[in-house]
Amino acid sequence: MSLNNSHANGGVLIYSGERILIFHDGLEVSFDSTSPLPHFKGTKKGRAYLTTHRVIFNNKNPKDTLQSFSMPFFKLTDLKLEQPVFNANYIKGTVTSEQGGNWEGQAKFKMWFTNGGAIEFGQAMLRAGQLARRRMTPQPPVYSQPTGNYYQAPPPAYTPPQTPLYGFVPTQTFPTAPPSDGVFMYDAPPPYPGIDSAASAPPPQTAAESKAQEAASSAYYNPTNPHNVYVPQDAPPPYSAVSKKND
Repeated sequence: MSLNNSHANGGVLIYSGERILIFHDGLEVSFDSTSPLPHFKGTKKGRAYLTTHRVIFNNKNPKDTLQSFSMPFFKLTDLKLEQPVFNANYIKGTVTSEQGGNWEGQAKFKMWFTNGGAIEFGQAMLRAGQLARRRMTPQPPVYSQPTGNYYQAPPPAYTPPQTPLYGFVPTQTFPTAPPSDGVFMYDAPPPYPGIDSAASAPPPQTAAESKAQEAASSAYYNPTNPHNVYVPQDAPPPYSAVSKKND
């Protein structure tokens, strides 16, 4: 789990290639943590996002020290769905911190769905976690905070793919997509595995591939016009080269 690196401009911040499968507005979360940080105190209210790689919570209170948290599937254990008689259904479990995730330790959490949908969300969460764990390497990945810019995500980022692999997503229970102006994306891919292999950390590059990527990075991408990429023109030859041709 990592703190305060999954939100931007009042919306959610995801990785390149990561998809939002479920969006739910009406979540309450509480923590019982070994960490001394004040971020875990009290009950938080906000929005939940189930993605192809993790569960994300965004706080609605802009003054809270905890603005967002991210729980990759491989860091979750002891997940259970609870259905009390007189209270709202909730999901509980245990999450462990990621290296470089702005906190250290372990925390037990409870997620209440005040508008319903806890069972469906929990079942989809369990299934997504099972699929992601199949792609987990023996050595857990090391989290690193992306340093690049982010931009408004294109529509595929917040709609589940129409393939049998994603048939477990309860779209009838959660038909609402997040606001299009509230989803932002890093250029970097997820540093840990997800449901499929389409989006994951890139493999090691050769020197030629690194040089090609460096050249491509000089191009300008406009997220409002994603079909066009503007590449700067080559620099003119130095004056000395022009003089030699004219001699």
